[in-house]
Amino acid sequence: MTALELAVQDAAGIRVAAELGVDRIELCSALSLGGLTPSAGLIAAAADSGIPTHVLVRPRAGDFEYDDAERAVIVDDVRRACLHGATGVVVGGLRDGRVDEALMSRIVAAADGAPVTFHRAFDNLSDLDAGLDRLTALGVTRVLTSGGAARAEEALPVLARLVSRADHDIEIMAGSGVRSDNVERIAATGVDAVHASAKRTVTGRPGVALGSAATDGGGYETVDADEARRLLGILRSTEEAR
Repeated sequence: MTALELAVQDAAGIRVAAELGVDRIELCSALSLGGLTPSAGLIAAAADSGIPTHVLVRPRAGDFEYDDAERAVIVDDVRRACLHGATGVVVGGLRDGRVDEALMSRIVAAADGAPVTFHRAFDNLSDLDAGLDRLTALGVTRVLTSGGAARAEEALPVLARLVSRADHDIEIMAGSGVRSDNVERIAATGVDAVHASAKRTVTGRPGVALGSAATDGGGYETVDADEARRLLGILRSTEEAR
């Protein structure tokens, strides 16, 4: 079965995920920045939903080459996320274009048996195959990847190759640009899961813009329940047809 992981960044998204019964939540904040570590309260709310909740741990926007202070924050946030009810964590770190093995070893230890997903920092590796091998050896549970392309649908042969190389020792989850009009083709590569945000924009009340990335419209993004339902329905019907 191809699982559906829904990227969620607010209480409304948690509610949609629970109502639809998606397989897993990736919980974060600031999804428009690629996702940042969510608050303890949001983690607890997601955990209470009954949907397996994997918490994104990312201390800042930008690249994935972290200094010692940032690494310490990441490891501490992994521990705290698990204490607040996270089922698993989603993390990533690079060093000179390769997996930051020392950081990932600390993260796997801090997760204390909880599943660890290496996020799309993977797509910035200079050698995806070698990176997959290293993450498998480090005890990472799964990799979230677009196959090194901007969107997963642009790298279907690469995704299929990674699935074959993983050989069930580590899960491959396809993400980036996953929508109801392409999810069937992406799932056909044999990936264990697909990751989608299924976003829609809510019109807010105009006011003073806060932050350099803000607009003055007061709008924000949240989960589109209809799109998430379509994604889940396609994946389920595909499995039933097999």
